[in-house]
Amino acid sequence: MLKIKNLHASVDGKEILRGIDFEVKAGEVHAIMGPNGSGKSTLASVIAGHNKFEVEADELSFEGENLLDMSIEERARKGLFLGFQYPVEIPGVTMANFMKIAVNEQRKSRGEEPLTAAEFLKMMREKAKVVELDAKMTARAVNEGFSGGEKKKNEIFQMAMLDPKLAILDETDSGLDIDALRIVATGVTKLHTPQNATVVITHYQRLLDYIVPDFVHVLYKGKIIYSGDKSLALKLEKEGYDWLINDYKE
Repeated sequence: MLKIKNLHASVDGKEILRGIDFEVKAGEVHAIMGPNGSGKSTLASVIAGHNKFEVEADELSFEGENLLDMSIEERARKGLFLGFQYPVEIPGVTMANFMKIAVNEQRKSRGEEPLTAAEFLKMMREKAKVVELDAKMTARAVNEGFSGGEKKKNEIFQMAMLDPKLAILDETDSGLDIDALRIVATGVTKLHTPQNATVVITHYQRLLDYIVPDFVHVLYKGKIIYSGDKSLALKLEKEGYDWLINDYKE
């Protein structure tokens, strides 16, 4: 599904990613962990298509197509979704209108007819239940006046509406209390199928109690320096990163 070989990314002449090799197959859940400043959010942004980075790679492909030839919008239409660490507010645009435009644009790109008003409202009600989102919130402007937990619920609601093939969640657990974490993470798990894949960027094992990864990767100084199964996250929670970093030789 997603193939990355020798990925480098720089901003303002500073190299952040320094040779990433990474592959995600359908049905898999990958967790990316690592100290602050390791390049985790940069990796997510580069895959999604943020244009502030200078990117070079032997391969950066999604379902066999070169992502470097695609705009952000094209990547989204192909089925890429990025859940932001800090979701932005869009004053004056209601969630309902925002999602209706997004969903119908996606359908248009697949040659499908737009949803009728009744079809869209039914879909929105069903998907809101996934993250226990109050239906009244869909009438409010996107994230405006939302709490941190509400913004993260809203991100996963958007993910449910768009039904991406690959979801990249950048520290979705950041700032969440225990109940909100459970709701958000359980929502992500409900949306996972053998046909899609999820990449979770996190600092904490607690999220991975709900979203159980097939693979855990440690990113450090712009490189993946170690990979393992879900037990690696437990070890990192208990022992930190020093045991890996101290043995790491560039």
